[in-house]
Amino acid sequence: MYTFNKIENYGTEYDFCLKLSIDERTKSRLIKNDGKGNEIALVLPRGYILRGGTVLSGEHGKKLLVIAKEEVVSTVRAKNTNELVKLAYHLGNRHVPLQIDESGFLRYLHDHVLDDMIEKLGGSVINETAPFEPESGAYASGHHHEHSHEHNHEHTHEHGHCHEH
Repeated sequence: MYTFNKIENYGTEYDFCLKLSIDERTKSRLIKNDGKGNEIALVLPRGYILRGGTVLSGEHGKKLLVIAKEEVVSTVRAKNTNELVKLAYHLGNRHVPLQIDESGFLRYLHDHVLDDMIEKLGGSVINETAPFEPESGAYASGHHHEHSHEHNHEHTHEHGHCHEH
């Protein structure tokens, strides 16, 4: 088993990779198989949210790339910025983990009740499969970066692509 407990943030080289859901990326302790027979243990500070693209390391000197797993999400758009802000307010009022993208959309884990509310408030909702990177919140610890999660940097895939497990 390989244990990863140091946050390197972003890097271009790695030995292992894991596709993790947002639920898995918020756990401080997690054991997963990487799809190639390697058991990977994450031992991280409580309250830390791993972001897709984060690289972790451990005492063994190996590096792990974390990939945000695609999940069923609701993506919300509005006629204008003012309407989008109002929709974000209503979702925030319900304490919904929310991704706010600079290109002009909101995203949350799919919930048909919330979808109905958004449509009644004038927003448009598309259900799709995409990585979910919610805001970490005012009191959360952990890394949050300000750029789009369509990463503009490349990773060397020396050991192949991630397998989902």
